[in-house]
Amino acid sequence: MSIHFTVSDLTRNLFHSPRNLFHALHERAPRPLSPEQRLLLECYLAGQIPESAWSDYVFETPELARHVNARRGQH
Repeated sequence: MSIHFTVSDLTRNLFHSPRNLFHALHERAPRPLSPEQRLLLECYLAGQIPESAWSDYVFETPELARHVNARRGQH
């Protein structure tokens, strides 16, 4: 059995909606954090920040959650 498709078939679903493209790119490459945010992230990952406090930080800066997910996905 073989499956044949064209590049347009592959990209149609991804590019069909700008929102899908935005989310696909956004999930893969979180934007860089400030030095303070990087320190906060490292402290959280080391277990020095409780979940209740972390959820407040993520509420204010959702980018932090993307970095945690990216870091956990590497390991």
